[in-house]
Amino acid sequence: MKFYIFGLNDFPKLITNEPNEIKKPIQFKFENEFEFENEKQIKQISTGSFGTIFLFENGTAIQYLNEDQDYQVENPEEIEIENENIQKVSVGSQIEAILTKEGNIFAKGEYINPNNPNEFINISSLIEDKNDRIIEDIVSGSKSIYLLTSNHIVYGIGSNSYGQLGSDENFDYTEIPILMMKNVSKIFSGNTSEHAFLLDPNEELFVCGNNGDGQLGLGESRKGKIQKLTKIQNIPKGKIIDIQCGLSNSIMMIANDVGKRKLYSCGNYYSNGLGTEKYEEHTYEFTEIKSSLFENDYIIDFSVGFNHTLILTYNSKLIVFGNNEFGQLGTEDIEYDQLIPIQIELPKLRFNENISNYHLSCEEGKSFIYYSPSLSSFFSNLEEDLIKLFRKKRILLNQNENEIEKLQEIISNKSIKESNQIFEMIYSNRIINPILYSEIKEIINSNEKIEETMKRIYLNENENENEKDFIIERKEKKYKFPKLILIMRSELYRGMFLSVTEDTSNKVKDYSELSNKPFQILEYWIYSNQIKDGIQITQEIIDEIQIGIDYFQLNQTNPNLFDLLIRKFNNQN
Repeated sequence: MKFYIFGLNDFPKLITNEPNEIKKPIQFKFENEFEFENEKQIKQISTGSFGTIFLFENGTAIQYLNEDQDYQVENPEEIEIENENIQKVSVGSQIEAILTKEGNIFAKGEYINPNNPNEFINISSLIEDKNDRIIEDIVSGSKSIYLLTSNHIVYGIGSNSYGQLGSDENFDYTEIPILMMKNVSKIFSGNTSEHAFLLDPNEELFVCGNNGDGQLGLGESRKGKIQKLTKIQNIPKGKIIDIQCGLSNSIMMIANDVGKRKLYSCGNYYSNGLGTEKYEEHTYEFTEIKSSLFENDYIIDFSVGFNHTLILTYNSKLIVFGNNEFGQLGTEDIEYDQLIPIQIELPKLRFNENISNYHLSCEEGKSFIYYSPSLSSFFSNLEEDLIKLFRKKRILLNQNENEIEKLQEIISNKSIKESNQIFEMIYSNRIINPILYSEIKEIINSNEKIEETMKRIYLNENENENEKDFIIERKEKKYKFPKLILIMRSELYRGMFLSVTEDTSNKVKDYSELSNKPFQILEYWIYSNQIKDGIQITQEIIDEIQIGIDYFQLNQTNPNLFDLLIRKFNNQN
């Protein structure tokens, strides 16, 4: 378990040798006295003024609640929710929400249960329509919670003081969830925000809440409260991947037709920094954040806090902008504000760690970077059924185009973090890297010939299960590689399998001249885009790896395997 913190030291009983304001990222470890062993894997960190929750892969979670306005944190305690496994947590300024594997949501806070704000209550059971009580996703605003049901309906509960629940009626809290919108695919908000975005399956975006600083992206004429869900007319072209909200700004991530990710922002420039070079007090429509720091890079993750933003890229860049009053930008050189993006030093990673397994989380005065290599996601019943049927090859997608489109839509709507889980379910015995998934999706969506090949290889009910795999032989031992993986990683096999008429099911490629260690490195790399841990790199291994790279035609992989091996070899020596 590994994560870093900078900004406000809300954990004085844990981080005892650091000042109240930590201005450089430091590693944060749980001590055994708190009964949370260091080897437990973090799944998610959610932080807000209410406190901080650490969620682990095994479904347990611990919380550090703020005692008072001086931001002093109590001893950690485990969250127990009726013996249910926790799948997601979401902390706002005055609320805390828990989503369980069973699809129940439990929440507490003065805007949820004012009579007993420290007691969790089952919000799902309060929904009048029993068919909507299975919750697929939750997102917290500052004083409100948004629930996405398995029927793709959004409910809201909490404060509606700024119309953030989409109602004309002003109220400090509602005791029951109110229906906000039907036919929704994603919900977006932020732990300090009083506004929300709802996305429908047609990529139409609706907003409500506080628009005093233009943070809804509706244009200058729509300042103030927006108490009815309103469609945004001028959305940048592309597929919306994520939207995160601060107090008075919003940042949107969009992928274009070839998969490149771009960021767009709107809201108050001087309070938050919008990442743009336009020195205007407000930006009322979503405007692209242009920076040479990530222009030719791939954005893995970003996080928006109360008034600052972190961005993580595939080339291991940590980019920040916004307020730095407490050191939450991770640099001592800036006393208060940094309004355009700058790069700060990323904590040194171990060589075998993949940067795509790191994630970001921000709050009003602090920031987290944490390592989570296998983020699980919570799927609706429909998605689970489709994926199970996909694995069993019982969907005749080659005969039903509607089913093809449905499955592609469901998978493509998942974020890069969630997509890893889909492929783990399909190939449960293999390590599938989320960056690889993105490459697969990009090429399949942009190349009709590959899409037809995918249907032929994977979705043909009458095809032998073994024909999905390709046999590679070396020294009388046979290795099975899924054709999908080889198509994505190797120009050689991509060309071979794209031939609709050529029979490749029984072909064998002989790699006998490669010794064991180089072949293990290549095999692991093809599946995970990482170098297998614990292997000592020698010059002989590097020489053989070059032969294997030439065989597989892996020269286009990013990062380049050969370059990383040379770097590791030099570090060893």
